[in-house]
Amino acid sequence: MNGWIGISLGDVTGIGPEVTLKALAADPDGQNRYLILGDAPLVRRLNETLGTRLPLEDYAGLQTPGRFAILNPLKEPLPGNLPAGSPLAARASVAWLKEGARLCLNRELAALVTAPVNKESIIRAGETGFVGQTELLSGLAGTDRTVMMLLGADDRGRWLRVALVTTHLAIRRVADAITPAKVGLAIERAAQSCRDLGLPRARVGVCGLNPHAGEGGKMGDEEITTITPVVEACRKRGLDVHGPLAADSLFFHAYRGEYDAVVAMYHDQGLAPLKLIGFENGINWTLGLPFIRTSPDHGTAYDIAGKNAANPSSMMAAMRLAKRLAA
Repeated sequence: MNGWIGISLGDVTGIGPEVTLKALAADPDGQNRYLILGDAPLVRRLNETLGTRLPLEDYAGLQTPGRFAILNPLKEPLPGNLPAGSPLAARASVAWLKEGARLCLNRELAALVTAPVNKESIIRAGETGFVGQTELLSGLAGTDRTVMMLLGADDRGRWLRVALVTTHLAIRRVADAITPAKVGLAIERAAQSCRDLGLPRARVGVCGLNPHAGEGGKMGDEEITTITPVVEACRKRGLDVHGPLAADSLFFHAYRGEYDAVVAMYHDQGLAPLKLIGFENGINWTLGLPFIRTSPDHGTAYDIAGKNAANPSSMMAAMRLAKRLAA
């Protein structure tokens, strides 16, 4: 068997536990071993309720028998029937995430897949500095050179892979946050992701920030002052990178396979087209961590939690990518 892949359970008042167990039950190859970082009584109850009936062991180190194990770094189990957004569940989700990072950094896990958390609930529970799972993991790993990539495919296997220069910012702050260093890092990470995936090339298209990529400076000058010089510098270093290009056209050409990855300037510029073609199987991949981290590209979905209605496709895709990279 291959090494352990960790899955932090996320906010247990959302759909994280459900999609985790469904995805594990659907794992086709029977080779990898999975360590669930979460609440053992809750997972075992849900395992019976969903009928997944995974043979779950208590984790006792790398030599734990079987393919599926559970570890909870918290001393006490969570109470049952917590309300949506419970502070207890929010704090637990952060503890499990931190434990997953620790085990990855200690080389006890080959990869970490993170189920959804709710930022508002976490902040309300006292974690006032929390920005997102990507930022927390980057801090724990001691790096500020990570990039968020979202990727997904349509039903014909046509992929979009999108690296973001900025992530969770108000639109009015985006332009000031786009710097040459951030654009260059996103381009480098996007090109490296193509190589990590074993693609035959690593052609990267870079979006402009403004409509029509600034129209020669008539609708903003960020393309002229910031983005173009970085693209040209990356090209001189041998990267197959093009732009800045109008985002509305670039995504069309990327979808047709003319580019292997796209660098988007801000969150919705990149995620709107991605979710149009891969809403149910989108993956969040953190580029630049010293360990593999993937995540389903959806939230906690409190409205359907506990109803056995959650689609595990995105979690299954995140697990597949983690396994592929770990291999």
